[in-house]
Amino acid sequence: MTFDTAQRLTEILLALAFVQQGLEHLAGPRRDRPWAVAQVTLALGVAWGVAPVLSEGLLLLVSIATIRHFRGPYNGGSDRMRLLVLSCLWLSRVAPTVFWQRAALGYLAAQLVLSYTIAGWVKLANPDWRSGRALGDVFAFSVYPVSEALRAWADAPRVLRAVAWLAIAFEVLFPLALLHGSTLAAALVVALAFHLINAAVFGLNRFVWIWLAGYPSLWWFQQATLAHLFER
Repeated sequence: MTFDTAQRLTEILLALAFVQQGLEHLAGPRRDRPWAVAQVTLALGVAWGVAPVLSEGLLLLVSIATIRHFRGPYNGGSDRMRLLVLSCLWLSRVAPTVFWQRAALGYLAAQLVLSYTIAGWVKLANPDWRSGRALGDVFAFSVYPVSEALRAWADAPRVLRAVAWLAIAFEVLFPLALLHGSTLAAALVVALAFHLINAAVFGLNRFVWIWLAGYPSLWWFQQATLAHLFER
């Protein structure tokens, strides 16, 4: 995958993430609708490639203002990742040299890898995660399960322990996927499935779109890095 292709795919997928959130706000309180209209309009411009430097820059300003409007990133990690992806994309457009343009997209790829790896190490260091208790508490006490029937999983400690360790192993070992294109493709499929399951079970649907938006940059970064290593 070329740099230009990765950049363009990231823009399209990021725009979809913004449109999804904006459409949700259009059906919400009236005071939130102007922000939603601005986000959707600018995101459509980004998706269609209309003056990308201007549309992405304005979308970045509107996104920051929206966070101020809601008094913080109310969607937590997904809001922060949206700002990260958008910032890196805009910098990849306005950076003065080709090196810094690629560095901006490479930084996004590195942060995407770290988002999985650090999460895995945090879980590994937590005895409640290693025992499966933390996951059990999520099902038993949190507001996340989208169905009350899913709370029954809290009474299956062995299953939850196995699931916890699968998540830990995948996240901690994720950087190894960069060693080969086929390995990375498989890892990204598993990662997408992981986010889809979280969306279905816990309602974390916004994580699906915004993490997916970062995958083209990681695919390009892996290919470019290996090509550079082999050239040397």
